[in-house]
Amino acid sequence: MKNWIGISLGDPTGIGPEVALKAIAAEAQNAATKYLLIGDENNARQLNSSLGLNLPLEKFSSYGAPGKFFITNPLTAPLPEKLPAGSPLAANAAVLSLRDGGERCLRGELDALVTAPVNKKSIIRAGHKFIGQTEFLSELAGTKRTAMMLLGTDERGRWLRVALATVHISIKSVPEKLTAEKITLAIELAAQACRDLGLPRARIAVAGLNPHAGEGGEFGGEEIKTIAPAVLAAKKRGFDVVGPLSGDTVFHYALQGDFDAVVAMYHDQGLAPLKAVAFDTGVNWTLGLPFIRTSPDHGTAYDIAGRGIANPSSMIAAIRLAKQLAANKK
Repeated sequence: MKNWIGISLGDPTGIGPEVALKAIAAEAQNAATKYLLIGDENNARQLNSSLGLNLPLEKFSSYGAPGKFFITNPLTAPLPEKLPAGSPLAANAAVLSLRDGGERCLRGELDALVTAPVNKKSIIRAGHKFIGQTEFLSELAGTKRTAMMLLGTDERGRWLRVALATVHISIKSVPEKLTAEKITLAIELAAQACRDLGLPRARIAVAGLNPHAGEGGEFGGEEIKTIAPAVLAAKKRGFDVVGPLSGDTVFHYALQGDFDAVVAMYHDQGLAPLKAVAFDTGVNWTLGLPFIRTSPDHGTAYDIAGRGIANPSSMIAAIRLAKQLAANKK
């Protein structure tokens, strides 16, 4: 482990830079880790001062330089002060920071990348073809075999880990886009994620798509035609997997400890229960990339940006998970 965690600062008009600075300040006692912030330097330094953190933020020169907190600016020109929320300049800065962090990971320079929130709409309006950070990094890495996993704990410390078979698509298109291959891939990646977390049995539950997992075909045929064959194929490959199970109960049993992870069929099926139990501490982990990437499970929160009140708990959790995964790879 090189002990370098990169943090792309995301949209500079959102809360990303604030929660990133607060998080590394909270993690400062871990002397072994070095942090490389990637984004607009002027904005980061102003926040560092206005938040009263006063971190010794060094301008990055080399990975061998002494110090703990560093910043590198991939932007060709400094951003104007007091940009409006989601401005094209802010969107471009977010994309450049994300690309820089991903490329550093692909070159093997960082142990992990933690990405602060971006705003998809503002990035698209700025002229970029953009679905999400997960898809952007997948394309940058040249891989399509990826999946999102969201994980977090409730107030009693019980874990919920959810991988998604489909991600940023409309509900209407889920039945058409949902394939046995996507479900099997999500099972495979979820199982590997569990093993990376020190859960060797990797017990996976697969949620159904329709109410009561289709009720034997009465409420839809996706369970019979698509989901069950995917589960069977995964079982034949040796995975400890069951399903399709009813979506209204499977997350309860996972939280009780009966399963190590759940594969959900679509975005909100997985994120709704996760955010119900871990709203402030949930983490997004991109599975299948050739490097570790985590992110806080929240958005840019333009409505509170610049007020100094953003909660860094999810960013702290994302950094801690990145460090744990990097240490486990040693």
